[in-house]
Amino acid sequence: MQRHFTVTGFLSHDGRTALHWHRLNVWLPPGGHIEPDEDPIEAVLREIHEETGIEAEILNAAPRFAHDHPAQLPPPVNIGVYDLPEGDRNLREAHQHIDLIYFARPVPGAAIDLPSDGHEWRWVTAPELRDAIPLRHDGSDSAVAPREDVRLEGIAAIEAERAASAAAVGAP
Repeated sequence: MQRHFTVTGFLSHDGRTALHWHRLNVWLPPGGHIEPDEDPIEAVLREIHEETGIEAEILNAAPRFAHDHPAQLPPPVNIGVYDLPEGDRNLREAHQHIDLIYFARPVPGAAIDLPSDGHEWRWVTAPELRDAIPLRHDGSDSAVAPREDVRLEGIAAIEAERAASAAAVGAP
């Protein structure tokens, strides 16, 4: 089976996380494939910026171990394995995405307006995610709740952003 390495960035701000209506008919955060010669952090920040127009930074970006060499990248908060159907991304066979999932927030002073370019972005609150509130999307009379993984990781991302913001306010 073909496997692709991908990244997802839950972009959270002010008690909300950014989701968009994806062509697979699900609500998803920004993300995509890791390009050749790109590390996962570069990829997730690029994908967030390309998809939302918002400059972001990774939360919990401290090195995991206290050594200088070799260099370290912040670990993802999760790694999801997603089976994709035949025909996705013009591939003729089913394949998997090995998805490195990160939490992020807008850099201080960044504009936080989500695009209105036809990809239907919205800021979703923790209560909407917790209660699996169906979200209406353009072009349809139906509403769809985000999948369980998106809901749980979205709530955790919102909580991580709140904690990071509170720590920054309390910093000397």
